[in-house]
Amino acid sequence: MRIDKMLANLGYGSRKEVKQLLKQGAVKVNGAQIKDAKQHIDPKQDEVGIHGEIIEYKEYIYLMMNKPNGVISATEDTMHQTVIDLLELEDIVYSPFPVGRLDKDTEGLLLITNDGKLSHQLLSPKKHVPKTYYAIINDRVTEADIHSFAKGVKLDDGYETKPAKLEILKSETNSEIYLTITEGKFHQVKRMFEAVNKKVIYLKRLTMGPLQLDDSLALGEYRELTDEELEELLSYDPSNEM
Repeated sequence: MRIDKMLANLGYGSRKEVKQLLKQGAVKVNGAQIKDAKQHIDPKQDEVGIHGEIIEYKEYIYLMMNKPNGVISATEDTMHQTVIDLLELEDIVYSPFPVGRLDKDTEGLLLITNDGKLSHQLLSPKKHVPKTYYAIINDRVTEADIHSFAKGVKLDDGYETKPAKLEILKSETNSEIYLTITEGKFHQVKRMFEAVNKKVIYLKRLTMGPLQLDDSLALGEYRELTDEELEELLSYDPSNEM
């Protein structure tokens, strides 16, 4: 990779601005001053420093966010704050995007990355990646609802969902439940409960495949995945759970 491209990718300025850094002698590779913008380096092997500070190059970035209510799962929007707006500049320079969508009023686990291959694997309808949600429902959820969801329910557009696992935590006026689904239709959780004449009044995603929301993250906070989480995610095969 050319040194100017690497530095530009890391947010050290435009190609033109990076060339100025190089001309000023601010950049060293393996301790040697580099001024040629066309100089090729190996980001994984070579040590690159700017003004004496060693920098780390990552091809991909993997972030876990606890998405807050009122923020949309998009890279940009002229009307609303997006999850990318919540990131630090040092992460934004990698051009990450949310993997899938959580509704504007839904909270919880959101994976943000620039790894398109991983995103495709997690979102592909053929993969049946399970996602678990915690929800509060405005009515009493019953055993009959568990059986209905286990068979699949018919949504308002006639689509019949795949079997889903419904677990009742509290069955009262405002019931609390866990729901695990293996697909991602538009507003699916809300529409599934509407199909049994109930309404979701609070919704939070807890898991996606092997990834579990870090409950130490406050709403709007995020962190990089740990090595263990990333390894498990990259090697994940949902067919093993079927």
